[in-house]
Amino acid sequence: QLQLVESGGGLVQPGGSLRLSCSASGFTLVDYAIGWFRQAPGKEREGVSCIDSSGYITNYADSVKGRFTISRDNAKNTVYLQMNSLKPEDTAVYYCAARKYYCSPYNYNYWGQGTQVTVSS
Repeated sequence: QLQLVESGGGLVQPGGSLRLSCSASGFTLVDYAIGWFRQAPGKEREGVSCIDSSGYITNYADSVKGRFTISRDNAKNTVYLQMNSLKPEDTAVYYCAARKYYCSPYNYNYWGQGTQVTVSS
């Protein structure tokens, strides 16, 4: 069974940090670009960050640049999203998704079930 599993979400105060993990089972991530997306209540899903299969090319939404960092550890078959200086507007369900090789806003083959991130005092 091919699946992605996110973990690391939770409740954090404004200014705090969380690290999300996206792990794969049933397949290896080495040939896949991984995107992180989020969806807040009443809003459309938006792309947050992406890392290509090589790990050398990353991109970020303007709203998270300088605060979030995406990375990958192919030996652990896992991609991470380090989130610092969190703001209440970062509150959302965060999803990771996989597509072959290159980042894109579209055409992801596999999706995780999502992990809730809540930023509140």
